Amino acid sequence: MPELTLSDLKDAIGGTAAAFRCVTDYQPAGGPGDKVFPPTYEGGKYATEERVNPETGEITQCVLLDSVQSQANRMEQALLEAHRRRDIQLPLLITRFDDDVLLKKFTVSSLEAPHRIADALFRDSLLGGVIFRQSNEGRVLDSAEVRNATGLFGLCPTALVFGVWDSTGPRGGLGAKFQRALVSEIIGYDAKAGVKTSSRIDPAQIMLGAGPIHAHPQETSATPNWTLDARSGSGKLGKDGKPSEVNHGNVTPGIAQGGFTISKGVQTSVLSLAALRRLRFPLNGSADSDIEIDLLARTTLAALGLAAASLARADGDLRSRCHLFPQQEPYWELLDRPGVEPTKYELLPESALTLLNEAAAEARISGLPWEGEIELTPSEELLELVRRSQELAASKSSPESE
Repeated sequence: MPELTLSDLKDAIGGTAAAFRCVTDYQPAGGPGDKVFPPTYEGGKYATEERVNPETGEITQCVLLDSVQSQANRMEQALLEAHRRRDIQLPLLITRFDDDVLLKKFTVSSLEAPHRIADALFRDSLLGGVIFRQSNEGRVLDSAEVRNATGLFGLCPTALVFGVWDSTGPRGGLGAKFQRALVSEIIGYDAKAGVKTSSRIDPAQIMLGAGPIHAHPQETSATPNWTLDARSGSGKLGKDGKPSEVNHGNVTPGIAQGGFTISKGVQTSVLSLAALRRLRFPLNGSADSDIEIDLLARTTLAALGLAAASLARADGDLRSRCHLFPQQEPYWELLDRPGVEPTKYELLPESALTLLNEAAAEARISGLPWEGEIELTPSEELLELVRRSQELAASKSSPESE
């Protein structure tokens, strides 16, 4: 199987091929038949549905093991780690919350923010003392569209691969909107629901009758937030003041629905070349773009998507008790001519990074923007909002976040 080269990628983008596709079969790391735990959604429910088994053509029960949104986050995280290792250099926005007034300091990059470059954390931060959206860089979003994606390419190219909607900007719902060019998800086939058990043995053997537990009205550094003294307490904790209200005592063994056995997991990733061809990249304020410049930009975005997918595939540990292991080396199929067997390409993570670096280098030489890290500072209002939220979260009386 040939390795995908930059020349191959340019030919695919410059031609009429529809997409690159990678389909990989998985089994649990514990072996076939081992239980896996999918993500849960509202009400503790699993995302189950009936699908057609592509091998048998029969309808089978399936369960979602990793969603399109979750896969995008994993791919962006993989790119961020490669950037931190200096394996690649990506344009990044970074807001640093490192003020001493915060209980916890942290940073957020455009590879971590939910709405990428259009996220409110960047909108409400400053660049050179100016609100980001009013800076020269931030104004790129005001005019970005499929016919002029040059500025966005230079500031946040991943937004053109994973999609973005500037719905909180000055134009509201009419703000810049780019579809996902790269879509991936993992499905478990022939899903059979199982059960899970729960219990806890308290090493101190604290009994139910040792209570009731009362809230301590004047917690100090030398006392817990509860008391056994009903006279000094401010009411029973919970309904009956059980020791379990403060996490003491045994937990009675219980059983509930939990986890699935599956015949296999299948990850399907599709990079739409058709979506990338819609993007144009005029330079120097021109009304129209150059065909060769468009090709270089689209090729770089395709390389970025392939690198993200290849890097993320190396980590099959989705969550606790859901570690999947591939059953074959992944390969990419080029969907070109209908009725013709797709051309298959090998693309290991290291080769994918090299491919991206080569494509990005050619794009920069051509005059396309490819910024480095742009550091923002949270506005005073945003910093204060984060400070208050952290203090509420640390407080024993913190209300649930909305």
